[in-house]
Amino acid sequence: MEREDRVETLSEAECLRLLSTVPVGRVVYTEHALPAVLPVSFEVLDGRLVLAVRRGSATARGLDGTVVAFQADLLDPVTRTGWSVLVHGRADVVSEPDQLRRVLRSGLRPWVGDPEPLFVALVPELVSGRRLFPTGPGTARPVNTGFPIGS
Repeated sequence: MEREDRVETLSEAECLRLLSTVPVGRVVYTEHALPAVLPVSFEVLDGRLVLAVRRGSATARGLDGTVVAFQADLLDPVTRTGWSVLVHGRADVVSEPDQLRRVLRSGLRPWVGDPEPLFVALVPELVSGRRLFPTGPGTARPVNTGFPIGS
């Protein structure tokens, strides 16, 4: 475990595992030549992040065929502990019928309801993550965030 002070650098596998434990993250993309950030519902399916967005939205148009960033975390403001994961990769609309059926079966829906959601798959190219441990005595022991460390 690499640690500087109270920060652990996470492996790609651990980052993807942690992402699968939260339902909402933030996607960063370009809209009108400016950076845009939007909370989105997502799932990790077959090593890809599948984002649920409203069909016809500026977000849907801004994501398809572009390189985007995605970030999710689980932080405790009282203990100042938790984790954060950042993913960069290419996003493409899910159009293959078998993949689309699988995503629909998963129950994934946009954060803002839409009877006909659009799903965008993000293939991770760069994945990084950090886990924050408590300060003070006992910092060598990981905080219990409700998720087994390293599994």
